[in-house]
Amino acid sequence: MRAFAVIGVAAFAAAVGTAAAAPVLMNDEWVKAACTAWNADATLTSGLFESGWAANDKKRGYKVLQVARNDCKASPRVELRIAAKDGKAMCISGQRSADKLDLDVDYAMTADTKRWVEMGKGEYGPMRAMMFGRLSFDGPMGEAMGNMGPFENFLLLVGKVPGDTAGCPK
Repeated sequence: MRAFAVIGVAAFAAAVGTAAAAPVLMNDEWVKAACTAWNADATLTSGLFESGWAANDKKRGYKVLQVARNDCKASPRVELRIAAKDGKAMCISGQRSADKLDLDVDYAMTADTKRWVEMGKGEYGPMRAMMFGRLSFDGPMGEAMGNMGPFENFLLLVGKVPGDTAGCPK
């Protein structure tokens, strides 16, 4: 038992072969992992750079992609900050939303938890999600329409990054 206290819960769980609990979907820890996963996805990093999407940032150095769960109304929103860097659209931070969005360049997407899970599993993409009211979207619609392929990968990323849906982010 002494070893448990010294090495910590996560290390102990790994040592005995049990998985550590996933962070709550769309909390601070989850969005940091989503940022890392973004950077590992060639469709997102290359596609959104080559299309010019990442460069449309009003010269502030990044764009914001804010996400939230509709059924967690009291929860803070989280965001990915994406910048054109080294010929790619790279996530430079995953954090709680702080600044007001500039919807000429930034994006806000919200959906019920159930819908995020469905989109993360690839049950449907962004076009169908928006057409049927399963995904709310604010931002430059024309630009988004021209980047549906990469955005589908973003929705799949929600399913790739483990997230506990039993509770709401705090």
